[in-house]
Amino acid sequence: MPNSMNVLDQIRERLDSLNKSERKVAGAILRDPKAATRMSIATLAQASSVSEPTVNRFCRNFITTGYPDFKIQLAQSLAVGTPYVSRSVEQDDTTEEYTDKIFTSTIAALDISRKRVDATLVAKAVDYLIQAKQISFFGLGASGPVAMDAQHKFFRFNIPVTAYDDVMMMRMVAAAAHTGDVIVMISYTGRTREMVEIAHIARESGATVLGITAQNSPLTKECTVLLEAPTPEDTDVYMPMISRIVQLALLDVLATGVTLRRGVGFHSHLKKIKDSLKDTRYPSDD
Repeated sequence: MPNSMNVLDQIRERLDSLNKSERKVAGAILRDPKAATRMSIATLAQASSVSEPTVNRFCRNFITTGYPDFKIQLAQSLAVGTPYVSRSVEQDDTTEEYTDKIFTSTIAALDISRKRVDATLVAKAVDYLIQAKQISFFGLGASGPVAMDAQHKFFRFNIPVTAYDDVMMMRMVAAAAHTGDVIVMISYTGRTREMVEIAHIARESGATVLGITAQNSPLTKECTVLLEAPTPEDTDVYMPMISRIVQLALLDVLATGVTLRRGVGFHSHLKKIKDSLKDTRYPSDD
């Protein structure tokens, strides 16, 4: 089945070839696709008079990783969407509908990322970070604020940390890098020409390049370690939403890994930083 055919088209095309239970699931979806995007797997199973494992098997028949991924693709199939907002949002959506769609899509994308993340690669990335002489986070566009957020987390680890969202600064930092430096490239598509060139410069300078980006993208070829960020939204047309949350979650995983690797003795350092903020806040009412 060609990947260019959306999920609804695939269901209609293959309806006659499905078994009896799968046709029940297909029927429930085709009767009201918009409602199906908001159903839990248990609700859809009940509406189809089948079991939850049957719904999961049905979803995996349509080039999806499971029910959360299927719901994202189903939402994308309903309409071309409102450009520069979000693919799953339609122009005539009510406040309740677009609010629910954004939260549902984000939760589903995070669940897909959770299932795809490779713990071995996370451990390898943490190894590089814990031994780094200095760490630089690079991000352009919507990934720029994500890089800044990473700097706010990682400065606590007594490692020199910087973040850049300017191409010229990135090129110079990459050119000046040395063995032992770690540069984290944050790019949703992995197709931004400047980011790929900068990663190449960094590798030639001897730096370790960690990528938080799309699998099989041009940027991955320049990465020492890749942490895959799934791509359920087309950021060439739609405003990046889900992508930022996935990137932030992966960076939280890395920050947690570094914290745990530092050991219990490091906790007093983190507590000292936290305690420095006490006088800046009003007492809690609790």
